[in-house]
Amino acid sequence: MGFGGAAQRPRGEAHGDGNGRGAHPGGAMSRFGVDLGGTKIEGAVVDPARPDSAVCRLRLPTDSARGYSHVISQVARLVGMLERESGVKRPAWIGIGTPGVIDPASGVLKNSNSTCLNGRRVREDLAAALGAEVRLANDANCFALAEARFGAGRRRRVVIGLILGTGCGGGVVVDGRVLDGLHGIAGEWGHNPIRGERTPCYCGRRGCVETVISGPALERFYRGLTGRRLRLPEIAGRAAGGDGAARATLRRLRAKFGEAIAAVINILDPDAVVIGGGVGNLDLLYSGQTREAVLKHVFNTELRTEFLRPTLGDSAGVFGAAMLTASSRSGARQEGSPRARRTR
Repeated sequence: MGFGGAAQRPRGEAHGDGNGRGAHPGGAMSRFGVDLGGTKIEGAVVDPARPDSAVCRLRLPTDSARGYSHVISQVARLVGMLERESGVKRPAWIGIGTPGVIDPASGVLKNSNSTCLNGRRVREDLAAALGAEVRLANDANCFALAEARFGAGRRRRVVIGLILGTGCGGGVVVDGRVLDGLHGIAGEWGHNPIRGERTPCYCGRRGCVETVISGPALERFYRGLTGRRLRLPEIAGRAAGGDGAARATLRRLRAKFGEAIAAVINILDPDAVVIGGGVGNLDLLYSGQTREAVLKHVFNTELRTEFLRPTLGDSAGVFGAAMLTASSRSGARQEGSPRARRTR
């Protein structure tokens, strides 16, 4: 299954290095990046000389309802497809972005809205399935890193990257480096509480940002007003046509987004906020009215922070994942990922 229909093929013939690992004709080692999402898994082969474009890019459905083992096997299947489509052998290290983070104390994944991953040694299991070392990072961190280094946030010192779609994730990049934090949860704005909201969240709390302004939450709000089950783009279209319930849904998004992101701005005071995900496609998030909704909650009399659309499209996360392997040779000891034997 290709991105946009068919896989993009590399120009010229790709060659392997002396260990059978992938290299481009110029000698630079190729990088493999995988974005493990809740509904899709996307993978890309990236030439380090052009880290913001893909030699080959493919997608598969995650099918997380089929369980943890199936998700791991889908990642392995996708990497095999990337090898075949690109003609590039998988490298010794593969970067993978995933919802949630590895708990530094226990080594298991936590805080993922793909709940079948929680409590699992995802890094070790992926390494065994892929026959390669794995560098794992939060998917929003990968998105933020790519947009800060190569995309909309270039030449800005402090960049927040938001994934506002099925869930609400976030990553923080300062001077081109991701801020992870002591507990690995830096940027997790989606689980801050919103005043007056009580909807239960998968995390066990109530009224989290994710339960209010994620795509499913907004669709649920509209359904509660009308009884109709519509996707968010349809709701936005109806709002433009004068549908009162649809307009109320978008007003809710504007007001609650303003409150939620202002809390982040008050702490980090970023130069830019890059908004990815399906909800991030809505024009209203970049309007003057939304800036006013944010400013109402900001501890300042003006708001100079930019709100930007991602320039790398919906694949920024996969480019960020590929970037994780740039320092793999020097960071292997610190990362602690086991060297796995090939199992294919």
